[in-house]
Amino acid sequence: MHIDHAAAEPARRAGITAVASCLPEREVTSRQLQERIAAACGLPLPPRLLERVTGIAARRAAADGEYASTLAVRAARTALDRAGLAPYDVDLLVFASATRDVAEPATAHIVQAELGSRAHALDVTNACNSFVNGIDTARAMILAGRARRALVVTGETPSRAVRHAPPGPDQFRAGFAGYTFGDAGAAVVLEAVERGGILDVDTETHSEHWSVGGVFGGGSRHPRGDEYTYFHGDGGELREVFEKVGTSVLDRMRLRTGLAWSDFRHVLVHQVTVPYLERFVELTGVPRDRLVVTVPELGNMASATLGVQLDRVHAGLRTGDRVLFVGLGGGVSIMTMVWEKA
Repeated sequence: MHIDHAAAEPARRAGITAVASCLPEREVTSRQLQERIAAACGLPLPPRLLERVTGIAARRAAADGEYASTLAVRAARTALDRAGLAPYDVDLLVFASATRDVAEPATAHIVQAELGSRAHALDVTNACNSFVNGIDTARAMILAGRARRALVVTGETPSRAVRHAPPGPDQFRAGFAGYTFGDAGAAVVLEAVERGGILDVDTETHSEHWSVGGVFGGGSRHPRGDEYTYFHGDGGELREVFEKVGTSVLDRMRLRTGLAWSDFRHVLVHQVTVPYLERFVELTGVPRDRLVVTVPELGNMASATLGVQLDRVHAGLRTGDRVLFVGLGGGVSIMTMVWEKA
């Protein structure tokens, strides 16, 4: 659909009107993953080490021939179908993910080519906060009158950055956080709504910690070399940073909105490991029964985590129900988004 953006009147509210997610069929248990690592590198790993340390029993992994765009397209098609829309009904397509198909062009174009839409297409990336950032970007463009209906998708394949054959214990430790990764896709449709919608967004950014963890290859610093295609990170240091600064953005959100934890039907939080999720509950006071726990069975799905959680509860939401999104991403950034179902 082609519109005169300059003539469009700004919308008063923008909200999520359809949700979907996609999980690869292939399941990899922590036992299978540990056996593969031990066989490849010969390290004498204690029994059930990965599961005991992370609390993750299994995760999904994309098969050969499945890419970040593949998972995004599958979720997108389901979301459009649930919304009763055709691809041409969308005039903004945002691919928001920590992983992508290629360095150039934007993976949004690959997704769009598969869908057959003709929307303005672009990528948004900010580690595990990418999907929430993508939703916020689409929201801003709708409110500004630059788009009428947006499709925000993510396709995460962080399992491709896992080092399955570390040459020694130092490399095993450096890549340990990667063994939490699982693959997934998610999609949401955003458009103007008469009531509810996205009510509040806030961020907290501490960029001095950018080097704590990431996949450092593919850019101008390390354009080539397999060594830089693996995830490297200090999980303990990342956790310390989040614990130090993670509650302030939540405190501001509650003070600004006047909302208590009991005002949220669900609290969707990025989940890295079970111990970290337990620590999050301890630090924030979020009631455990408000959480949608996915990490034990699906691992750390990067920015798709919140999309998968939302898809699991969306059908049970009623008009007026509020959901809090809490994103945690390397860089380091923390993000909150308050959404009310229209």
